[in-house]
Amino acid sequence: MVCGLSRDALDELLRGALREDAPYGDRTTELLGIAGHGRGVLVAKQVLVTCGVPAFLRAFELADPSCSGQALVAEGAIAEPGAAVARVEGPLPALLLAERTALNLLQRLCGIATLSRRAAEAVAGTGCQICDTRKTVPGLRALEKYAVRTGGALNHRMGLSDGVLVKDNHIAAVGAVGEAVHRARAAAGALWRVEVEVKNLAEFREAAAAGAEVILLDNMSDEEMAAAARERPQGVLLEASGNMTLERLPRAAETGVDLISMGALTHSAKACDLSLEIEPVLT
Repeated sequence: MVCGLSRDALDELLRGALREDAPYGDRTTELLGIAGHGRGVLVAKQVLVTCGVPAFLRAFELADPSCSGQALVAEGAIAEPGAAVARVEGPLPALLLAERTALNLLQRLCGIATLSRRAAEAVAGTGCQICDTRKTVPGLRALEKYAVRTGGALNHRMGLSDGVLVKDNHIAAVGAVGEAVHRARAAAGALWRVEVEVKNLAEFREAAAAGAEVILLDNMSDEEMAAAARERPQGVLLEASGNMTLERLPRAAETGVDLISMGALTHSAKACDLSLEIEPVLT
């Protein structure tokens, strides 16, 4: 596995990204007649959690098999401004062709890992844990969830096939929270936990009475979440979600919920600032 993907799956993703950026080659490099060998140093321009360097280096190898590289900072480690994060070398045309694709991916993964680290640290010592959601870029879910783990947060389900989570539109289709939970619990079997999303304390009580094992408190106030934590049946897990910011996380965690899920970890993470400084090697 490389960054949460099999090597074949990562290669397929990267080849598609390289084709997207240069379907007919690198016109500028070709017109300038650039050739020869080059070396590049990947430099952090801000404090960040390093994530995705193996995928970054693999992009250059796919552009030209004679490219090679080395990570200089471990995955999940902090890189300070000015730190050399990786080195890569190979034919200059290949380095120039893959540069933007490799950087785009790396900057995004570092951004997700860095935000995930900050979120996890915000609830440290409370007994509550941070997890992600399915709000990921289509096609990049495995990589983005890898970045969440690298940052120190947890993954929720990878996709719709990996768990039972009854959400608001499911409830609207069925008619009521309790009925939805009863149907899911009756059909799910002993090995599946049933989670249901509720938006107020009345729905919380209905879900608990119906036998939900996990209850997601959606867009509820800190006071409502604390009340749900006091009332929950033994063994029921509580997940909080909606309007969660880094500033709010410590307060939300102290209400007694077990998990806080944040779509922002993936959909709103700011890309980190890194640059690849390439120079020709004179022979």
